[in-house]
Formats: sequence, C-alpha cells, structure tokens
Amino acid sequence: MKTKLTLAIFGILIAMFLTNCETRKRFWQGEILYHNFCENCHMEDGTGLRGLIPPLANADFVKNDPVRMACIIRYGMKGEVIVNDTTYSQEMPGVPKLTDFEITNVINYINQAWGNDYGYVKFEEVKKALEGCEK
Repeated sequence: MKTKLTLAIFGILIAMFLTNCETRKRFWQGEILYHNFCENCHMEDGTGLRGLIPPLANADFVKNDPVRMACIIRYGMKGEVIVNDTTYSQEMPGVPKLTDFEITNVINYINQAWGNDYGYVKFEEVKKALEGCEK
C-alpha cells in the first residue's frame, strides 16, 4: 500500500512538472525586458502611438529585418522610418545597458508577440549585427 501511495505521489509530481514546463511562456525573459524598456512608447500590445511611435505588432519593418532591430534597441534611432506605409520621425533612445543575450530575447519576444510570426533570431546573429552597428 505504501509503495502504491509513493508511486501515485511521484506520478502526480511528474505530471505537475511536465505541465508546468509545457505551459511556460516562450521568451518570457524578453517579455519582461519589453515591459521594462519598450512598453512605455510601443504600448503593451505593440501598437505604438499613432503617427508618433511606430507599431511593432504586425509591422513590416520588424518582419523584414529583425536583426537590424538589435542595433536600434542598443543605440536608438534618429531620422525617419517607414513602417506599414506610415512615416515616423520621433527619435528613439537606445538601451545600451541590455546585454547581447537580453536584446536577442527582446527581439524574439517581439517576433512572436501580438500575432507576429516572424521566426527567431539566433544569439550569434544578434552579436554579429551589434558588432557592425553604426553608432
């Protein structure tokens, strides 16, 4: 009887562990970083501010060149950018304190959030892009 009870408890614990692993959000670290560093301007849902701050949700700019995002996150951006046929010219400050790994996580979160399905970037791609950024 004791063995059956032990096996039952062990089985329940394994099931809880596996369920927890399967339901954990992907790129949750990137989501936390996004909320801390990007959400104030690009909004919680990635829609930006109409006419002022470009969207990240369903954004052709993000989809077409996700690795370029690494330079923009680290060093910011000045000048005009066209996103979904709308021109934006608001300066974006960079976040130089984020590590290459954290930037990779933010990009992968953005690439998969709000209905985006833009694939994934590898850490090595981001690192290489950051080495070649115009500062």
